[in-house]
Amino acid sequence: MKSANASITAGIVLIALGVLLLLDRLGVMDTAAFVAPLIFAAVGVLFLSLFFRRRENWWAAIPGSVFLGLAAVITTTQLTGGAWGAAFLFLFMGAGFAAVYLREPGNWWALIPSGVMFTLAVIVALPQELQGTPTAAVLFLGLAATFGVLSLIPVRIDEASTQVERMKWPLIPAGILTVMGLIFVLQATALLIPADFAFPAVMIVAGAALVVYAYLAHRNGRQKTHGPGPRAS
Repeated sequence: MKSANASITAGIVLIALGVLLLLDRLGVMDTAAFVAPLIFAAVGVLFLSLFFRRRENWWAAIPGSVFLGLAAVITTTQLTGGAWGAAFLFLFMGAGFAAVYLREPGNWWALIPSGVMFTLAVIVALPQELQGTPTAAVLFLGLAATFGVLSLIPVRIDEASTQVERMKWPLIPAGILTVMGLIFVLQATALLIPADFAFPAVMIVAGAALVVYAYLAHRNGRQKTHGPGPRAS
């Protein structure tokens, strides 16, 4: 069955390529520009078919999204002259990593590159007049949102346990990135003093966050080691 499906896919790709080349030779239309995106799209669809076929093939969503993104970039560049082209690559890649998590929730790590890719897609799609400080603001706030979402995801304590809990460590980078993003937002709106004072403030906030995190981790470790105190009679 697998070989039959692969043969069908390969046959459809060859037929489509042959039709495009024939139309090009007959002078009906210039199809040379669509050959490369068609090949990339066919490879992407092949990986996605592996992804949907078995749950264990969650990894196939990553190369599948990359090839589909490349096809979208080439096609968009040909049609629009380059506008929004690169954004589609990051958009497809972000969707691919998100699909990895949705297929297997144990792969919570996939949410990090997914958020990064979606953030880069927004940055690339920003108009030219918003490049610079607004771009930095979008970058830091997008990354902060990524770690914020990650802190809401329940994960297993260990592989042998069925108990789940939410991770607390993503709140630290989420808080730091949020502060930095807001600083760039204020700088972009000319409401903040120069960055010479901003970055020391960020370092102080980051250091305080690390101290609080270390204290909470140490306290939780002591509670788990010593257990609950004696109950009153």
